[in-house]
Amino acid sequence: MDNNWPTRLVHAVNEVAGPGTIPAAALHNLSPAEPLAVLDAVRDYLPGRSTITGTYEARLLVAEHPAEGGWYVASLDGRPLGERDWPEWTRHRLTLRDPESWHSSAELTDSGVRRLFKPEILLVALYHPENFPLPRFPLAISDVARAARSTLSGRVRMMDMQLGVSMDDVIAATRQAPDIVGISATFGQHDLMVELLDEIYRRPSPPLVLTGGSLTVRNEQLLLAQYPGLLVARGAGEPTVVDVIAHFHGDLDLADVRGIGYNGAARGGGMTIRRAPRRTATVANRAQTDILPELDLLDRTFRHRGVAQLETSRGCTNYCSFCPRGHKGIWSGAAPEGLPWMLAAMSEVFERHPHLSRTLYLVDEEFIGRGDDAAQRALVISRTMHDAGFRWESSCRIDQVVDPQRDRAWHLERGHMWRELVATGLRRMLFGVESGVTSILERFNKETTGEQNALAIRTLSALGVPTRFTYITFDHLMTLEELRATHDFQARTDLLLRPLHHLSVEEIVDGVTDPRFVSEHALGAPFYSAVSYLLVSMECLLGAAYTRRVEAAGLAGKPRPSMGRVDASFADWRIGRASHHAQMWVDRNFALDYTLKSLEKILEGEAYHAVREVRRVIKAGAFTVLSNMVRLIDKQSIDEHDQDAFDRELTTMMDAELLVMTDALASAVTAIRGALTPAAAELLDREHDRWRLRSGWRLINASDSC
Repeated sequence: MDNNWPTRLVHAVNEVAGPGTIPAAALHNLSPAEPLAVLDAVRDYLPGRSTITGTYEARLLVAEHPAEGGWYVASLDGRPLGERDWPEWTRHRLTLRDPESWHSSAELTDSGVRRLFKPEILLVALYHPENFPLPRFPLAISDVARAARSTLSGRVRMMDMQLGVSMDDVIAATRQAPDIVGISATFGQHDLMVELLDEIYRRPSPPLVLTGGSLTVRNEQLLLAQYPGLLVARGAGEPTVVDVIAHFHGDLDLADVRGIGYNGAARGGGMTIRRAPRRTATVANRAQTDILPELDLLDRTFRHRGVAQLETSRGCTNYCSFCPRGHKGIWSGAAPEGLPWMLAAMSEVFERHPHLSRTLYLVDEEFIGRGDDAAQRALVISRTMHDAGFRWESSCRIDQVVDPQRDRAWHLERGHMWRELVATGLRRMLFGVESGVTSILERFNKETTGEQNALAIRTLSALGVPTRFTYITFDHLMTLEELRATHDFQARTDLLLRPLHHLSVEEIVDGVTDPRFVSEHALGAPFYSAVSYLLVSMECLLGAAYTRRVEAAGLAGKPRPSMGRVDASFADWRIGRASHHAQMWVDRNFALDYTLKSLEKILEGEAYHAVREVRRVIKAGAFTVLSNMVRLIDKQSIDEHDQDAFDRELTTMMDAELLVMTDALASAVTAIRGALTPAAAELLDREHDRWRLRSGWRLINASDSC
């Protein structure tokens, strides 16, 4: 949307209500990113019904025009109305008098008026602020809102519990008679979703409810059994919400709504009447060309010190055994040509918050992707963001750096690509290494090896690529030998090399396999210092291939709906107890570490590096805990199953390490306070105090509402 949209809006309102009706000052500080606020600002000046509809870059004002005995339509982006891609429902229901102009009187049939104003859609993002103190821009509901608005049918309101909205607020909003309620829930939010669904379905005439997100897909059968009228989105929500709107208007049967699980017709007789759960086909990622969000909540996210998120692709290029792929799909990248206007729109919001780092977080599972043009596409996206004044972070697989099946020319091309990505704004890239032990990687179906991972880590660090790595320390099927090898890999000091900006890509690609080159340029830092979260345990997610292996080994326990997973025992009980205590250590420190990680995302310069120093204290403490766990396991016989005694040893060790880390953290927080902005320092002090005052060891998700 260009900067002339307020002038067009004032002109349009005055066309309907009479010259001079609305002053330009009425639109002061308003943004097309927030259509409901814009509508509120002009509604009282208009003599009849009105709405602002359409997506961000193509907003429409549609207003009743009593003087003309009809309606008035204005394209706030200034394009001729006839050049728009009008939805099918407008055919024979909307007639424009002057389609070659950006504004025109119009005729709407009665059914057209209903389609324009109905359904009322409420989209809700759930959240536990006590576990995640700082927010992320809610892409899930923002993407769905864009798809809904593209239909020009109904009105969309969004509520995000990250942004000061309570469950009471959400429940109150659902009582205001929305026609459709969409709920986005992810891991750890099952209790909130059940609370909300119970409230909605107590009513005699509940709205149509659509749930989505990773958690709901995992719990599809459970949810449909508990709530017969519920719809569960099983893939990307955009095509599903478009079809749900069509279903609301009677255009589609439920069986024709794409990508849902639902309960079919009742069946059975006598005392038992059951409904048959059904599924419809999801839409492939490659068929979804528009994966951009609406921006209603971006400014509010920034006011809550949150970060901006965006997607440039969906899906992954691999099938890791621990990751259920059904709802995520095969990798597909969106065309970079769609980014410039979106980046300009986000930039307009960023300009209201000059203290925030102009960094975008691309939540792609796999940023680079596949195909002969993968590297070139990645560079185009990076240059586009750089030209718009943004830095960026994302994620991708380690085989985008080193791949034994590729020749030297491919590795040189990738080396040059990584250097240019850094030069054009890459602030950090997350790699899912997951292990440095080849036998574990095979069990995880990572299609990588420990040596491949080592070479890739060296290559990235030598090229000067800022990195983060994820690593699964414990898994249910691992042996003690694998745990020792895991510990040793995390401790290695020959993986992280100094940035070698003075060397050519060719020298680095060849050098990382040379022990003398590695010895000469090693940074001396242990690899664990580059791992985002230490002491992570495998989760047996519902539907995952790894979970099936655990079940086949007789180790699976009961489902845990709050996390979309199955509880499971470990093949080696000692590793299982270490994993359990490691999770308590992680949960004890999670809110503080998450706060520090979030502050990294919104800070620059000295403050950014200061926060990273505090996180190093937490990482060092976690690795010491791992080292002590391996030592304690070595002293414990696998055949002598005295779990209580072993648990006491683990807890005593953790208590001692926590005392050491308490002193180290106090010193680190004091040392960096002067480098932070006042707001960041206040937030860090608050979370550090909360961390310090906690007592005992407990799991965040120990209880389960089901």
